Amino acid sequence: MRKLVAKIKVNPLFWFVLGIGVFTGYFREVLMIFFIVFIHEMGHAMAAHFFKWRINKIELLPFGGVAEVEDVGNRPFHEELIVIIAGPIQHIWMMLLSYYLVQFPFWTSTDHHLFLWHNTMILLFNLIPILPLDGGRLVQLWCTYQFPYVQALTVSRWTSFFVLLVLIFISLIWFPYHLNLWVVISFLLLTNYLEWKQRHYRFMRFLMARRSAKMEKTKEILVIAVRDTIPLKEAMKRLKRGQYHLYKVFHTQTGRAHEIEEKDLLDIHFTTNKPNEPLSQLVNDIKT
Repeated sequence: MRKLVAKIKVNPLFWFVLGIGVFTGYFREVLMIFFIVFIHEMGHAMAAHFFKWRINKIELLPFGGVAEVEDVGNRPFHEELIVIIAGPIQHIWMMLLSYYLVQFPFWTSTDHHLFLWHNTMILLFNLIPILPLDGGRLVQLWCTYQFPYVQALTVSRWTSFFVLLVLIFISLIWFPYHLNLWVVISFLLLTNYLEWKQRHYRFMRFLMARRSAKMEKTKEILVIAVRDTIPLKEAMKRLKRGQYHLYKVFHTQTGRAHEIEEKDLLDIHFTTNKPNEPLSQLVNDIKT
C-alpha cells in the first residue's frame, strides 16, 4: 500500500477545482470529492498491482483520475477488464457505507445526500465513452477484442472524439458558464489529441511487446490472407490482440500461397528496417 500511495500525483487541474471549492466556502465538500477520487483510483491501482502490472503513477483528477500503467496492449483481456471496472465499483460500497453512517450524529443527512450526489456524478461521468475515462477505456478494450489492434485504436479514438463533441454541444446549450466543466472538457480535448498524436508510437510498442513475449502457438490460430504486394507495415497492422497469427501470402504471379508465421514477420520487421517493402521482396528471407 505504501508503494501505491507513493505513486500518487495530484494533477494541477485537481488543485484548481479544489481551490475554487475552498475559496467559495465548500471545504467539507472538497474533502468529500478528494476522498471519493482517491478511493476510485486506488481501486484501479490495487487491481493492477494484484496482476503485477507496472504502475508508473496514479494521477488524481476532479472527475476521477488516471492510473498510468505499463500498457503495451498485450495484457489478458480479463485482467484489463478487472483493472478498469475496479475503479467504478468502489463507488458502490462507498454509497452503501454512507447509508450505514447516516444513523450516527457525525454524519448528517446533508452529508449523506451530498456524498451520494458526488459519488453518483463522478461514477456516471467516468462511464462516458471518452478517453481516458473508464467508459472510453471499456470501449477501447471491446474494440481490441473485436478488431485488429490498429483498427481498434482508430475506432475507439473516433468514438471518443465524437462523444466529446456531443458533450461540448450539450455544455454550450445547458452549461455555458460552468467553469469547472469547461476546464475538464479542455483536459479531455488535450488528452484525445495526445492519444491521436502517439498512435504510431503505441503501435510500435505493441509490436515490440509481441516480439519480446515470444507468443506461443495456440489451438486457435488466426489465419490472415494477404497478397504478396502488400507492404510489410500494412501486414503488421492486421495483428489482433490475444491471438497468434499465421499469414497466408498469395503470390499474384503464380497464384500459389506461402505460409509465414507471425514471429517470422516480426523478426523481419525489426531486423530489416524495411516497413514499406512488399512481402514479395521479403518472403525469400523467411525460413518456412
